[in-house]
Amino acid sequence: MSEMESDRREGAPHPRDTQTLIGHEAQERAFLDAYASGRFPHAWILAGAEGVGKATFAYRAAAFVLTHPDPLAPAVQNAPSLDVAESSKALHLIRAESHPDLLVLKRRWHADRKRLETEIPVDHARDVVGFFGSTAGSGGWRVLIVDAGDDLNRNSANALLKLIEEPPPRCLVMIVSHVPGRLIPTIRSRCRLMQFRPLNEDQVVAALEEAEADATPEAIRQAASFAEGSPGRAFRFVDDMALAIMSAVRAQLDALPVLDRLALHQMADGLAGRQNDESYALFEDVLAGWIHEQLVRAGRSGTAPARLAPLIEVWDKARASMRDAEIFNLDRRALILTLFADLSDAVRATRAA
Repeated sequence: MSEMESDRREGAPHPRDTQTLIGHEAQERAFLDAYASGRFPHAWILAGAEGVGKATFAYRAAAFVLTHPDPLAPAVQNAPSLDVAESSKALHLIRAESHPDLLVLKRRWHADRKRLETEIPVDHARDVVGFFGSTAGSGGWRVLIVDAGDDLNRNSANALLKLIEEPPPRCLVMIVSHVPGRLIPTIRSRCRLMQFRPLNEDQVVAALEEAEADATPEAIRQAASFAEGSPGRAFRFVDDMALAIMSAVRAQLDALPVLDRLALHQMADGLAGRQNDESYALFEDVLAGWIHEQLVRAGRSGTAPARLAPLIEVWDKARASMRDAEIFNLDRRALILTLFADLSDAVRATRAA
């Protein structure tokens, strides 16, 4: 099995290689205004659902700052966006993962176990100390991207906190977070929060068209309709097999609390084997999107948070179970069947509350 990257969505280009960012012009303007003003926060939390463009923004911001280290330069003061010239040396070094003044903190590939680490351990977070203790290559900025902050454990989060509390000059920290509430409160309180909203369907289509030259317009439009505003998720739904899995899983989820046990067992059989890793990963992604959709809909309708407690408890339990299944090679079929039984009970409880 080849080495995987924890910060890359399957089927999508890596954020460091993505040339354009669609739908977040206001965020780019806010970042540029802060940078050009001379009152630039050294630490940012980039918050929003997975795959909406937060990491792409982080790499674009890093490339801009490392290309234009002087905030008072005309190129910064007059910049309409975070675009930099294709001739930028900083941009080429970032894409080659060799820029000396950019550090990316993320879950790493475990070569012996042939899998990604489940979290960012403290010894990796301590690499940050040495990085920021050195002099920037061109006397300019040093940039840290954490992707994702949700993967920090308590010890690694505290190691990062020390940097955020006592930053060296010209230090920029950008923490990508899908669920910022999971970050420790002291990190949240010391960073500027930048929220990234889901894109509309046409924007998702535009993002797919930018990178999916081989996909048909019909496949792109259908994938975008399933993506819930996340281009990163949409990339996984473009091919026919992915769309078929998506449709089958969504049919089971949307029917809850009713369970079609025959169809459920057939679906579990098709997802369970280790030869079906790609399909199972897609199942996890569809499930996460469905849970998020339920929470968003409930929030918009003014549903009391207490009514959602059963669903949130099942989701937290499911995340832990799926992580354990990956680490200990547990039976995915039993996990899927148990998960749907728990979801059925949770949905019934939320409607009865």
